[in-house]
Amino acid sequence: MSGMQITPEVKGDAADINMESYVYLEEGADASAYTVELSILDHEGQIVLKEEVSLADFTFDQPRFGAITDENWLKGKGRAADLMADVRVDLSHTARQAASHVFHMDQPHLWKGVVDPYLYTAKASLLFHGQVLDEISQRFGVRSFAVYPDKGFYLNGKPYPLHGVSRHQDFKGIGNAIPKEQHKRDMELIKEIGANTVRLAHYQHDQYFYDLCDEEGMVVWAEIPYISEHIPSARANTITQMRELILQNYNHTCIVTWGLSNEITISTKNKKDMLDNHHVLNDLCHNMDATRKTVLACYAMCNPFGKVVHISDIVSYNLYLGWYVPGLFLNDIFFAIFHTRYPKRVLGYSEYGAEGMPNLHSEHPHRGDHTEEYQARYHEYMVRCFARFPWLWATHVWNMFDFAADARDQGGEPGMNHKGLVTFDRQTKKDSFYLYKAYWNAEPMVHICSKRFVDRKKNRITVKVYSNQPSLQFYCNGELVATKEADHVFTCKIDLKDGENEIRVVAGDLEDTATFVRTDTPANYKLSKKRSKSANWV
Repeated sequence: MSGMQITPEVKGDAADINMESYVYLEEGADASAYTVELSILDHEGQIVLKEEVSLADFTFDQPRFGAITDENWLKGKGRAADLMADVRVDLSHTARQAASHVFHMDQPHLWKGVVDPYLYTAKASLLFHGQVLDEISQRFGVRSFAVYPDKGFYLNGKPYPLHGVSRHQDFKGIGNAIPKEQHKRDMELIKEIGANTVRLAHYQHDQYFYDLCDEEGMVVWAEIPYISEHIPSARANTITQMRELILQNYNHTCIVTWGLSNEITISTKNKKDMLDNHHVLNDLCHNMDATRKTVLACYAMCNPFGKVVHISDIVSYNLYLGWYVPGLFLNDIFFAIFHTRYPKRVLGYSEYGAEGMPNLHSEHPHRGDHTEEYQARYHEYMVRCFARFPWLWATHVWNMFDFAADARDQGGEPGMNHKGLVTFDRQTKKDSFYLYKAYWNAEPMVHICSKRFVDRKKNRITVKVYSNQPSLQFYCNGELVATKEADHVFTCKIDLKDGENEIRVVAGDLEDTATFVRTDTPANYKLSKKRSKSANWV
């Protein structure tokens, strides 16, 4: 058996589940002697639906799983119509057959994202005169989704606002070929902040991580490495990679969008061919998978009026307004203008962020200083900004983790991008991590910011705290200073004595502590004004 394809379709309180399995038989084999038992098992492993079909009832297939050989398709002249025009499976002395059945399921247990990521198991067994020869299985969920330009993302017919992160998988000292335990650790951290969506940039990720996303209820944006610059001679490669991405991951319930490209308009060469390549990929996705949407991640300088912005089903933008460009308020202006001009276009935010290094601090943070404090301030604005535009289909922080970027030399540590909420080694959670945890995770929490900014020159400092509690009590050296009420971001001015000062913040049984030292000789640092040649987008 060579694989299976599972396509659930929710219909009111029921669902039809189209299950196809693929079998290669020796040339001349008697198909009537072979049967395929198709079954669906619940989460506990109990069979809930079963059907046995004979291979004699099915003919040799030429499905979307074959190799595209039609030159018109590769050149983009025929587009979708040519996808099925010349599909061949070249396996010597074998013939492939597809055994399929549509199961009807009443009252299915739906996959409800992080709330309840319920998974069934589809199993196909190949039998010869009743004896099992081969068997394959695949987990899947039953769910429906929709995106609306004025309402955002809906899961199973209900509003389900998507807020989450983008992820690069590389890890300090290991690289990209990371073990399963590291993938699992990444998922645990993503879950801790309360994210419900992940953009897996900018390439195909490990199957194990897609499995984790299914299990944990993460809504996923999957994409191919078609990035920054269009290369006409690479068209066939983009088609191959998109086909493989879809074929390998079709059964992953977590995936809702196929990403066509990322910031492809950074280079403006070969514009006509670039547009045509995107039409080809868009048609390819629709032809291979009618159940999902296509999406494009546009560069900040990509004109909203440009043709490429309107090819995919939905569009998201990579904007760093307030980091590379001054003016956090520009984010609000962009959303308002785009939505006013294109009220029927579904819009999201695929990248936003600011560099933040746990060893760099300032009492007066500003754009471009790479301090942990400015990164936190940036994200404070953005999370409030998104609340003003609830119709955004999804927002993805860039990035969940710091990652390697060889061409960069910024923040005093070359070869790195420090926009992550967590450091490259996954050991340090930056203050911004706790900001999102306060907003997105319902588990009670309190976190004092700038703990690593220990030495302070001022006698009076402003202590900032992130919490999802309605009120907090601030203590300094054992004495109550104030009780504060706020919406997730609390501040309190506290007078320090010379030497060590213990700050304690309490909310019922919750508390967090920090030590600040009043000194006349605080730490100093200087950042070089030299910019890396990689520009902003790496």
